[in-house]
Amino acid sequence: MKFSDNLKAWARRIKRDGVTLWFAGKNPRTPWYAKALGVFVVAYALSPIDLIPDFIPVLGYLDDVLLLPVLIWLAIRLLPPGVLAECRSQAEEWMQANGARPSSRAGAILVVSLWVGSGVAAWLWFKPHP
Repeated sequence: MKFSDNLKAWARRIKRDGVTLWFAGKNPRTPWYAKALGVFVVAYALSPIDLIPDFIPVLGYLDDVLLLPVLIWLAIRLLPPGVLAECRSQAEEWMQANGARPSSRAGAILVVSLWVGSGVAAWLWFKPHP
C-alpha cells in the first residue's frame, strides 16, 4: 500500500471518528466527561472557522494535522466500547447516505468567541495603565 493510500485511509478514519463523536454526544450511555470533550471536539472540527486560520504559514495547518486528530483520538478513547461500536456504525451509515460532514454553528461561535476573548485580553494586557 502506498503512502498516499495510507494517508487517505487515515483521513477517512479521522472524518468518520469526528462524526462518531457527533453521534456519541447524543447517546445517553456516553459518560459526561466523554460527552464534554466530544462536544468541544465536534464543535471545533465542524466549525467553518479555524482557531488558527489556514493562511498563516505552517501554523495554519497544525491544528488540522496535529491538534484535531489528537483531540479526536482522546475523545474516542473515553467512549465505552459498546457506545463506540454503535456510534461508528451510525457514522458510517450517515456518511454513506449524506456524503458531506455536518456543520456546526456552535463551533463557529466557539472559535469566534475565543478570538474575541483573546483580543480583549491582549488589549487589556497591553493598554497603558494610568
